[in-house]
Amino acid sequence: MANFGNLSLALAFSFSIYSTIALFFGTQSGRREVVKSGYNALYAVLFFATCATVALIVLLARSDFNIEYVANYTNRDLPMFYKLAAFWGGQKGSLLLWTWLLALFSAIIAYRQRHLRGDFINYALGIMMLTSIFFLLLNKFVANPFDTLGIQHQEGLSAVPFTPRDGRGLNPLLQHPEMVIHPPVLYVGFVGFVVPFAFAMAALMTKEMGNAWLKITRRWSLASWFFLGAGILLGANWAYVELGWGGYWAWDPVENASLMPWLTGTAFLHSVIVQERRNMLKVWNVSLISATYLLCIFGTFITRSGIVSSVHAFAKSSIGYYFLVFLGLMAIGSAYLILTRLKYLKSENELDTLVSRESSFLFNNIVLLAACFAVLWGTMFPTLSEAIRGEQITIGPPFFNKINIPIGLFLLFLTGIAPLLAWRKTSGRSLRKNFLPPVAAGIIAAVALIIAGVRSVYPVMSFALCAFVLVTIVSEFYRGTAARIRATGEQFIEAFTNLILRNKRRYGGYVVHLGVVMMFAGFTGSAFNTETHAEIREGEQFTIKDYTLVCRKVEEGENPNFAYLRATLDVIKNGKQAYSLHPEKRYYFASEQATSEVAIKSTLKEDLYVVFSGMDENGGPAVIQAYVNPLVVWIWIGGFTLAFGTLLTVLPDAREVRFNRRKRELERMLEASEKI
Repeated sequence: MANFGNLSLALAFSFSIYSTIALFFGTQSGRREVVKSGYNALYAVLFFATCATVALIVLLARSDFNIEYVANYTNRDLPMFYKLAAFWGGQKGSLLLWTWLLALFSAIIAYRQRHLRGDFINYALGIMMLTSIFFLLLNKFVANPFDTLGIQHQEGLSAVPFTPRDGRGLNPLLQHPEMVIHPPVLYVGFVGFVVPFAFAMAALMTKEMGNAWLKITRRWSLASWFFLGAGILLGANWAYVELGWGGYWAWDPVENASLMPWLTGTAFLHSVIVQERRNMLKVWNVSLISATYLLCIFGTFITRSGIVSSVHAFAKSSIGYYFLVFLGLMAIGSAYLILTRLKYLKSENELDTLVSRESSFLFNNIVLLAACFAVLWGTMFPTLSEAIRGEQITIGPPFFNKINIPIGLFLLFLTGIAPLLAWRKTSGRSLRKNFLPPVAAGIIAAVALIIAGVRSVYPVMSFALCAFVLVTIVSEFYRGTAARIRATGEQFIEAFTNLILRNKRRYGGYVVHLGVVMMFAGFTGSAFNTETHAEIREGEQFTIKDYTLVCRKVEEGENPNFAYLRATLDVIKNGKQAYSLHPEKRYYFASEQATSEVAIKSTLKEDLYVVFSGMDENGGPAVIQAYVNPLVVWIWIGGFTLAFGTLLTVLPDAREVRFNRRKRELERMLEASEKI
């Protein structure tokens, strides 16, 4: 099976080279038969990448420890669920997942756009295949997941095959359901941004700088942005429930690596609206999608190069040099295309006034880029300081919070302002009418918090802005529904439903903003966190805020994968036992690592978060760390709301469905005429 996987990688690599050459050369020379062979080679890349993927999955499932990757990331007693998840648990397997997803997306694009005539689509696919060449090069020659184990007995002799009795096992921190989901979701986002980047570069190459490339890639961009954001949120939740430190975001370099392209991707999605509506910000759009793609590659680079220290990063490897070269070449290539095509990127309209929706989107872009630069600078500063001064200066969460909290609050403010402004110019009367209710709501919220005893500036500002944006969103839905009732005579529920279904992109965006408001409320709750440390024996108790925790018992046990110590804590609130929590301390046999399994009780108001740190070897007291974290659950609720809003935005409107139906009919007629 390993030989089959190796052969599949070699064939996929060969076909990716041929496809790239055929697509570019065939398009430039006008030879359609060569272009068609490039398409066929592209499908072959997907076929052989799939064969390699299946081969590795089979090797993992069979526990074939002669394969280095299998031996390093699985063991015999590891549940099958996690054996399969080991596919992306290590560097080599995760690169193969990257490769397979890219081949899949390329094939989908090629099939869906097969009737699109001209050079545009061919160049886009050629750029995607160029990226495939790079990743297949790594998979085949640098980080091959099918390498076998061997023992070198004497110098000059080939290594003797070696199969250990058992593997080292998957990292215990990765043996969690969310870590089975989080990496592939994140990779879909990373890889998905290759698609709009490829079409943007193809548009520059063909000098077709209209809106065609935006229309083709709109859903790809939204889906990639959504999956990247969902991956970040899943990772935050995993850190919250698994790492046992009471938080969900530590400004870790690898966390930052996924956040940066999400920030520029967010800016791109807003900037695109201005180009589609007013034919403005064309340079912004090609620059933003280029930056997003390059940051996806950069994030993959810092995760795998070992230049940053992180619990999420892979071991230090020479693979980072390959990424650095590829990143440099793609940056130079995209910059060259943008600079040499500036005359084709001129805006057809100008910004009429600062009090307009266009200006709010422009400010939004600037602020998002400022946030991205701050995160990039803070992430790379320790590495840069070591390279320049020979001394690594560490930058921690205080730096990121000091810079990004004000930026985040300003972005929240802009989220509430944009819907209240008109395109081109907003009249003074309209400003007064639209701004009065949300501003009043924000002021009332701020005054209420101050009366309640909140004195910290940022929490007051955040909750006030949340109220401001919430009322803005509700007002937009109310005004739209009222206008529809007047126009059609529909009842409120019917008018509200039809308003959303017939304007999914606009109102889906408002639902996304509603999710953002919920998440900001959850983030702000961290300003009021409480924690305590206790060492207690069975029958003893301790208190944190309104909760009294009684240690009922501590028991031990084991299964084939790990041994555990489990504490049972009865939680008393308002004089009554409310529930019991069961935090654990685990020791995994294969990897010889210990972990803490957190116990959490979540409500809409707050989380009670309990960590069992262990016991003294001589039978001493149980060491318990407890936290009360207000409003955390609203982060996850906001994430689900954001996902629902994105789904609404991606779904086609009724007019688009009719257009696509007619388009498919024309395509069938075209296919029939070509056969004749």
